Amino acid sequence: MSGFSAELIDYLEGRITFEEFDKRREEREAKQSERLGSGEDGEGEGEEDAQPTTSGLGKIEEGVSPVVQQAFASMLEQNTEEASSEEEEEEGDSLSFVDDEHDMDFKMDKKVEGVERKPRKRGRRKRKEVEEELEAENPTVGDVFALEMELNRENKKMMKERRHRSKLPRALRGLMGEANIRYARGDKEDAILMCMEIIRQAPLAYEPFSTLAMIYEDNEDVEKALQFGLIAAHLNPSDCEEWVKLAEMSLEQGNMRQAVICYSKAIKYDPTNVRYLWERSSLYMQLGEHKQCMDGYRRILSLLPLEDGEQFMQLSKDMAKSYYESNDLPSALGVMEEALERHPNLVSDELVNMAAELYIANHQHSKALKVLVRFSNVVLVREVTKSESTLPVEEQRGEEKITEEETEKDKEGTEPRKAEEKVSEELGDIKEVLVPDSVPVDIRAKLMVCLIHQHVYKPLEAMLTVMMEQSPEEVGDLYLDVGEAFLEEGEFTSALPLLSALVMSTKYNLAVVWLRHAECLKALGHMEEAAESYSSVVAMAPQHLEARLSLSTLQQQLGRPESALRALEPMYDSETLAQDSSAARKELKLLLHRSTLLKAQGRVQDYLDAMITMISMLLKVAMQRARVCVRSVIVSDKRHLRLVKVKDLNSEITDQEAAYQDISGKTSVLSREDWWQLLVTCVSTLCEVHRYKEAELLVDSSMEFFSFYENKQRRKELEFFGLSAAFLDHNYRKAYDYIRVMLMDTVERPQLWNVFNQVTLNSQHQRHHRFCLRLMLKNPDNHALCVLCGHNAMVSGSFKHALGQYVQAFRTHPRYPLYSLCMGLTFFHMASQKFVAKRHPLLMQGFSFLWRYVELRGECQETMYNLGRALHQLGLVHLAIHYYQKALTLPPCTLEGITDDQVDLRREAAFNLSLIYQASGNIEMARHLINTHCIV
Repeated sequence: MSGFSAELIDYLEGRITFEEFDKRREEREAKQSERLGSGEDGEGEGEEDAQPTTSGLGKIEEGVSPVVQQAFASMLEQNTEEASSEEEEEEGDSLSFVDDEHDMDFKMDKKVEGVERKPRKRGRRKRKEVEEELEAENPTVGDVFALEMELNRENKKMMKERRHRSKLPRALRGLMGEANIRYARGDKEDAILMCMEIIRQAPLAYEPFSTLAMIYEDNEDVEKALQFGLIAAHLNPSDCEEWVKLAEMSLEQGNMRQAVICYSKAIKYDPTNVRYLWERSSLYMQLGEHKQCMDGYRRILSLLPLEDGEQFMQLSKDMAKSYYESNDLPSALGVMEEALERHPNLVSDELVNMAAELYIANHQHSKALKVLVRFSNVVLVREVTKSESTLPVEEQRGEEKITEEETEKDKEGTEPRKAEEKVSEELGDIKEVLVPDSVPVDIRAKLMVCLIHQHVYKPLEAMLTVMMEQSPEEVGDLYLDVGEAFLEEGEFTSALPLLSALVMSTKYNLAVVWLRHAECLKALGHMEEAAESYSSVVAMAPQHLEARLSLSTLQQQLGRPESALRALEPMYDSETLAQDSSAARKELKLLLHRSTLLKAQGRVQDYLDAMITMISMLLKVAMQRARVCVRSVIVSDKRHLRLVKVKDLNSEITDQEAAYQDISGKTSVLSREDWWQLLVTCVSTLCEVHRYKEAELLVDSSMEFFSFYENKQRRKELEFFGLSAAFLDHNYRKAYDYIRVMLMDTVERPQLWNVFNQVTLNSQHQRHHRFCLRLMLKNPDNHALCVLCGHNAMVSGSFKHALGQYVQAFRTHPRYPLYSLCMGLTFFHMASQKFVAKRHPLLMQGFSFLWRYVELRGECQETMYNLGRALHQLGLVHLAIHYYQKALTLPPCTLEGITDDQVDLRREAAFNLSLIYQASGNIEMARHLINTHCIV
């Protein structure tokens, strides 16, 4: 039987492709067919056909393992036996097969040799054997692929199981050995030099680093020993014990993070070592990395065998406690459920109590009840429904009795109880609960809580009686648990005796108990008693916000406004508010309720004090930039808060960005929209009580607050608030700054021009003239701006410029009486100048526009007065007297929204007329006009 063909070996070693292999195989088969067809039956097989078998003494190709050889032999219908292999450090694995007398292939070879020595009797038999040999020697394409896959799997297995070998060259091994000998003899200096030389020539070899680590450790230089040891461990990472040693050294140096890394490396190469996992989890716990610690403990649980049940249960209990303390209830429940299912025979009362508490905390009361029934031998007697009248008598009773046999099944981890409980739950409502005397009182309390949340109240009477017989000083926490369960389900009458017993005790006379007692009394409608309980809560816990708010509400409902306000007094000082964000948020909620209560009581000044306090907390940084601070002043023997402007304000804030972030966290109890509404309300209230200056300062501070300023709509509203406050405060310079910005944004709103005229009329300065001219260049077609520039030119004496602006306005709106009046007066002013070339034409033009004004406006007090005033200015007093007298006889104009007294011109006409009579010497007539029309 021959071995592998040459082309197959070349293909497996990668020397040729599969196509070349197939081609060579076909050529070889053709040659063998020709040789067989030549009729050489009597001759023996040639040397080429007589190849050695797989069990021959020749050496097999390097890299082909015995398993692959067996796979090849099985496909060639040969039986092989694994041969021993010797591993050389500098060479790859070499495999060989050695034939012996017990090898079947060896025996077959002997038989073949015997056949060759015997004379051939039948050529047909020889030809059949050769054909079978060729068929076995030439596998199909599928067989070749199967062999290749088997070879790949074997190579991967060899690579996985291969040990980490040294990367130290053969030439340096002698030097490394000499260094170790020097170290053993105590010649450490020479050993260090030799190791350094080896590192220089072979930096990836771990042996010199390991030797240096031992040398420096003997020299008590732990830092260097640790560093060299880490390098050696990274170069030879599969040495777990070395990693553990380095972790212990890191802990001695106080480097816990590095110790965690070392343990992680050791776990990577020995993932089932519980000690490594335990040590790393302990380090994670000390570092405060709870999640990584719990993940390590979970891996330990998965590795613990069933025999270590006690350790499993203890670790599960500790993990559940840790998860519960970190508010991770689902993970705690997962660990506890796994412990209950894996070792039900090791479940103690403490574990049952913990599992029930976790389920109750997660509002899974039905599961908590199942745990208590399963592990505490509790029996639930249920009522029989009509649908079960056909069931046997034993099933109609509906009792969940745990027999000894069923208990043993539970201990073995079986599931008969689940099916039984499911059936029993379908039988009816619970009418009785049987609890063994051995069940501890805390588990009884958990059972009562579960029944309360399941709305099962009938069986609770006896259990409550038993619990009430015990002193609340001893089991007060259980009293509180059951009482809170009654409160959650709205059973306030049942909860009141438990809570009353607790508040009368010495040990549990606590604020939290008084709070539950007050809530129960309030729900039952006992307002006086509830107010007293809330007062006790506030006295015991002055910083309890909810108690203060509830007490204030009750006092307001009872008609005690002063007591309601006292309940809302500030809880913290300024230093605490500046440092504690939680305290600041509580104080803001308190101030918000206090301000609402003060506004409802009509105490505006106190309401503004509360509002300023709140807003100053939000605008702390902005007020620093605006140089505004809050001062306490005495007004009418009472202390109130005022906003003042400070020129030299020492800034206490160095990092404004950090301060802004801190303020954002403290004021997060209200949204930005709520803060905006508070600000608007405060500004409006300040203006209502005529504190316009403070309203201005508040607007200035708000403009420095980024969240308000970045919003364009709110920024515009703040500008309008600032304009109104500045105008009402007669601060026209500041009002001009506001209206100027608004007009630069838009010039098409007549309301802004009206405000602008009012501001410039009272400002007594001329800086708006240039502003209007510059704006006119940008908006030449704006009508209001055209008229305003004409007025400015008229006042400044530029009559020609004013006339040009008025003419432009007149062309646009020729039917407006005002523009005819302005043009006529402009002509009169030009004619009244000292040096004028064409005085009379100017006068004629002025009178023509004045009469056009009278025609458009009509004959009324206003037009008669304006005519008389123009004639009076020109010195035509005899004509002026006529029109003044007509103005005195006509009634004033009626304008919507303006009183008649404001538009009545009789006083002005009488005064001007008196001046004319006085100049002519008629003093009596002048006195008569003054007494008649001007003296009140």
